[in-house]
Amino acid sequence: MAEWTEDEVKNKALMAPCGLYCGTCAVYIATRDNNEKFKAVMGNLYGSKPEETECLGCMQPDPPKKLYAICQLCEIRDCIQSRRYYSCHQCDDWPCGIIEKFPLSTGARVMKRTIPIWREKVAALGDEAGSEAWARSECERYHCPSCGSPLFRGAQRCRACKADVADALDGTLAFTAP
Repeated sequence: MAEWTEDEVKNKALMAPCGLYCGTCAVYIATRDNNEKFKAVMGNLYGSKPEETECLGCMQPDPPKKLYAICQLCEIRDCIQSRRYYSCHQCDDWPCGIIEKFPLSTGARVMKRTIPIWREKVAALGDEAGSEAWARSECERYHCPSCGSPLFRGAQRCRACKADVADALDGTLAFTAP
């Protein structure tokens, strides 16, 4: 898996409004790296075919080139767009019921960690620089504590050194009952 580029850090299409930075998403990374095996693994996890397991970020301009099916149906994305925000960090109602009942508990934990960081970065640096600083901090976070190799959000083990990384990052992947 490759490191993130400066273009990725600045890419607003990767700045998911919920705080789940798309640049660290396994589906995005599999798409970016054209990794068919990784697409198959992620497709099995999320219930999609490998050829459908592709995304270039949830905030792509319309019409999106490649938007993963799960992201197309995202209530958070719809809510932000209806309020004319680009992120939950701008919303006074955060965390709302949509965040609280998010079906992937790991995702909800990450959102609750990242939105306050995004708010702090924007307050200190302004909107654009703060958002880029937030994205960069997410990229910096997702590295193996043992060997330093880049990881994807939700990684359970480092692909390079095989160290368990879940507890150091986002915890064990788990779905919550609807």
